[in-house]
Amino acid sequence: MPPRKKSHLSVATADTPVVPAAPMSVFDAAESGSRMEELRAVRAVLAKAIDSEDTSPRDLAALTRRQLEVSREIEALRRQEKEEAEEASKGGVAKDEQWRPEAI
Repeated sequence: MPPRKKSHLSVATADTPVVPAAPMSVFDAAESGSRMEELRAVRAVLAKAIDSEDTSPRDLAALTRRQLEVSREIEALRRQEKEEAEEASKGGVAKDEQWRPEAI
């Protein structure tokens, strides 16, 4: 029988440091990630461009404005997810409306 591979998993304790996951690329987030991952990836790219010394002052205003817009979208999505989670935890299920053929 071949030797067993050592697992990289371990038990987390209260003292275990939290290591954030590496951010996804915009392409990867757009292809396989959630809307939140896509927005975070775009925000990271914008932040790098804003902080770069190579960014022209002419482009800085537009980049900053777009970065603020993406941040607002992230916050709106977080609120929506939080509200949906709260609704689900209450056991609330949206009732279907009655079928009305004339609505078509």
